Amino acid sequence: MVTSNKPYDIEERLISFAGEIVTHFNFPLKTFASKYYAQQLIIASGSAALNYGEFAGAGTQKDRLNKLRLSLKELKECKNNLKIQQYAKLLTPQQKVLVDECTQLVKILATVIKNNENKI
Repeated sequence: MVTSNKPYDIEERLISFAGEIVTHFNFPLKTFASKYYAQQLIIASGSAALNYGEFAGAGTQKDRLNKLRLSLKELKECKNNLKIQQYAKLLTPQQKVLVDECTQLVKILATVIKNNENKI
């Protein structure tokens, strides 16, 4: 049996992802593009984690679903940002693993949304 070091809890995984983004991109960058995409990525990843955190405390099922959708929107922005940086050769080999993690998180949240839409 293969074990994973990734947390099972989605909220913890989103927080971990946002923390990894900060760790990998919070240093002086030399080009306009690298600064721009790093800043956007840090904002979007943090927003995804924070919106998911609000999901549990939302008052109505419709509000809960809205928080999930906001989180997914921010994750999709992260995924596209990372892909742009990958195509522009701005990512280091260590940063490229973030693309896969983000893609997995997008799929997980899309499934959670689909399952919660049936509850409305």
